[in-house]
Amino acid sequence: MSARSRDPSRLDVEPFAKESGELEGEWPLRQLRRLAETTHPEARPTESDRVHWQARGEMRPVRGAAPQPWLHLSAQTSLNLECQRCLQPMAVPLDVSRSFCFVHGEAAAAALDAESEDDVLALTRALDLRELLEDELLLSLPLVPRHESCAPPMPLAGSQPEPLEERPNPFAALAALKRPGRH
Repeated sequence: MSARSRDPSRLDVEPFAKESGELEGEWPLRQLRRLAETTHPEARPTESDRVHWQARGEMRPVRGAAPQPWLHLSAQTSLNLECQRCLQPMAVPLDVSRSFCFVHGEAAAAALDAESEDDVLALTRALDLRELLEDELLLSLPLVPRHESCAPPMPLAGSQPEPLEERPNPFAALAALKRPGRH
């Protein structure tokens, strides 16, 4: 197998799939900049935070056509996101497992993707696995991260809410109208 077909930053998908190639490794979470930027400002990823990933290639037979290259990708990590209820950091584990079918040309990929439940991508000789993996992890983020139970944030010191003015009860006037002897 060529060096390029085994390089995760320039993966040649077709030979990788033909040889049932397998790759795995880990990247510092900080290197996935878009993903790292989604974390809580006070709990950014450290150098020890990692994304563990695996990639496996496969050629699947297609009735009446040449076999299609497939790429199976999985990744695991944990991010400290901002709880939307209490605004504090919360650890969110991410575990992604996706499979992609590759076809020749963008037009063929768009057409097949529209009519198939599978994820279809255009075949390329230099796929950046890190970028694809980051995209999939971003798509797996919860829309509204929140703890199972937590308290809303406390008001800032010196920003006490002003007391509400006492207003007359609007129904008191109605009660006065309904008193006996009033018609």
